Amino acid sequence: MTNHGFSRFLFKYLTKHEIISIGTKYNPSTPLENEYVDMFNFTQTMLMEVKKAEITTENIFQNMIRDIGQENIPENHHFYELKPALNKIEEYALVSNIIMGSDRYLYVEISEPSNVINHFSQIIIEEMGEIVEKSLTEIVAKLLSKNDAIRVAIKMVGIGLDYGLSIHAAVGMTGAAAIERAINFNKEVGDVSGVGFTKLGGEYALAFDSNFIRSKARPLELQNYLFIDVIDSTKFINDQGRDKLVELMTGVKNFMEYECKGKIEGYREGGDDLIARFPSKDLAIRAGLDTAWYILNNGAKIRAGIGRSRREAGERAQLVDEIKINNPLSLVVFDIANGLYAYYIPSEFYRTILNLILNKKAKLIGIFIFVFIFAYILTILGYWEYGFIGVIIATLYALAS
Repeated sequence: MTNHGFSRFLFKYLTKHEIISIGTKYNPSTPLENEYVDMFNFTQTMLMEVKKAEITTENIFQNMIRDIGQENIPENHHFYELKPALNKIEEYALVSNIIMGSDRYLYVEISEPSNVINHFSQIIIEEMGEIVEKSLTEIVAKLLSKNDAIRVAIKMVGIGLDYGLSIHAAVGMTGAAAIERAINFNKEVGDVSGVGFTKLGGEYALAFDSNFIRSKARPLELQNYLFIDVIDSTKFINDQGRDKLVELMTGVKNFMEYECKGKIEGYREGGDDLIARFPSKDLAIRAGLDTAWYILNNGAKIRAGIGRSRREAGERAQLVDEIKINNPLSLVVFDIANGLYAYYIPSEFYRTILNLILNKKAKLIGIFIFVFIFAYILTILGYWEYGFIGVIIATLYALAS
């Protein structure tokens, strides 16, 4: 997709919110990725900034404490910024996380051969991880999420220090990326125990130069709730019948349960809203997007919010009522760092406008000239109040061609 500079400016003017992207620049390499990228681009799905995130080193550290749990981060730590994060949200990184999921690779290296490596392997298995490679001094494993990988790495560092061993660990999207990050950690921080990782495009490290009392290091119970509500369901029922609404919501419910590992916690058959809980935020966003696309394709719109509690998810869904052009938009609202963002799925009418702007500039200019001349002639003849007829004719022509 191109930069869409004018289109983003237009929809920023209409919605009063920054439009970061239209469609996606993500480069797919698998059938699933192709499916999602095609859907993003076909529907002209926009990433909208509702409340700008302030991305600083301190905020990233506080977010890490929030996501991993204060009890899982020893007091005698040193936090390093190896590469600063960009103070902006990259849409393709977000799309990558939604499509590929939140699982991450963990690389662990001990300073000398030791039976501790077998202990580490057992810890990874207990944490529902998968051993990819293992030697006398190294492990490459796949964990359920970046936060899990960092937490488990800290636990291993504590064990290693008790045995007088240096433990170098790092987290990455692939095993190779994790190894490279561990090498950077050693170059930038030195030969000390710790874990390297990335957050929002920046590179960071937690280092420990002395033993610490290890916590139980259990996963922090973070919930990821998705609240959805069909906008103006009364009109939809009047137009298409209650059975159609039941059919749509049943399809949504089944998709969330079987495809996105969601647990439905609030749905009444025949109702127009639903609450579901997911094991990770990327799955919740994916479920929200799929639902918005599906519902819009069937003649309705949803407001959706994602949060750590039912209330937070509901409050974010209600923000949709404050973000409108002429009517509330079909939005999926969620947080990134300390900001709020949303995916906006345009209606067919606004997609037609986008298509004209992006692909038919010559026709758009011709339509503008036609409307201008038509209105000008009517004004000369004294019938200026009928100028709207030219707009209608031009609109019908644009839609039909």
